[in-house]
Amino acid sequence: MVQQLRKSITTLVFFLAFGSAAWSQTPQAPLALKPDAPDRYVVVPGDTLWGISSRYTDSPWRWPELWGMNREQIQNPHLIYPGMVLVLDRARGRITIAGEPAAGTVKLSPHVRSEPIAKHQIPSIPAAIIEPFLTRPLVIEPDGLERAPTIIATQQDRVILGAGNSAYVRGLGDSKEERWYVYRQGQALIDPDTNQTLAYEAIYLGTAQVTRAGDPATVLLISTVQEINAGDKLLPVGRAPAVSYAPHPPSVHLSGRVIGIYGGISKVGEAGPLQVISVNRGRADGIEMGHVLALYSRGGTVRDITKVAGAADERIQLPDERAGLAFVFRVFDRVSYALIMQITMPVRPLDVVRAP
Repeated sequence: MVQQLRKSITTLVFFLAFGSAAWSQTPQAPLALKPDAPDRYVVVPGDTLWGISSRYTDSPWRWPELWGMNREQIQNPHLIYPGMVLVLDRARGRITIAGEPAAGTVKLSPHVRSEPIAKHQIPSIPAAIIEPFLTRPLVIEPDGLERAPTIIATQQDRVILGAGNSAYVRGLGDSKEERWYVYRQGQALIDPDTNQTLAYEAIYLGTAQVTRAGDPATVLLISTVQEINAGDKLLPVGRAPAVSYAPHPPSVHLSGRVIGIYGGISKVGEAGPLQVISVNRGRADGIEMGHVLALYSRGGTVRDITKVAGAADERIQLPDERAGLAFVFRVFDRVSYALIMQITMPVRPLDVVRAP
């Protein structure tokens, strides 16, 4: 049963970083460096790849060109750590690490080999902001919770449970899992182009630990962020290997829509910087973790005041306007989640996403 659940609900834990090697699909327009881009920069704790690349260029998603990456090696990158010194070669438009010889040359003189003191590589985007979205399921397939273990009764017939309360669960079977997430099915994620339900948001309620096996089993609620009731579902915490990614543009033609603001109500509200949005494109459409998407505010229709009122062509369609950039950090089959990095106007559900 637990294996079936893992197929329906993907839990992925990863930390975002970046690496070196040469990007295979360089855009035709030359990469423009900022006039005040530093010739040398020392990486410090708290830096992000997005922040560093923004120091050098207005197109952070094109960092692979500046660093000299290729698509194959981005997913197995050479990590960069605090303490490393980045040197800008303005003539070649490339960044290297201080002390590394340029390609095609051999350095014969003695030199000191150094290693960074810090043990943790810098992330691509702020890790603290997206950490809750990395360690918990976000999306449930339409039938994903039907077979999940279910809270069937509460301690002393309580209507509402909180941390420290116990509950009785049916469906754990012979699972060896000790820690579980408690969830409730949330709003439907509907494709605005096809009106098809792609998935449902998973509403995280808290964590539980099994204290007595059996059917029903007894669980103790370790932590809660919302009230828990009979009928709520349990999903195994599980673990996954770390994965590293650098920001890069999609390698396929892409156009999609914003279908939700995480934690908000579908088709209502606005999103700003460092908020999470869901997009109606996923792994099946060529979306990858690390992709950078351009956000466009949908152009509306207005009356052409040069036309006679009531004329057939009285109203005109305005073009979509560039609104900002978002970094994809979580990918499911038909839905992706992205963090808004830059913005010039609020992002709303049904706005457009494209390759930058």
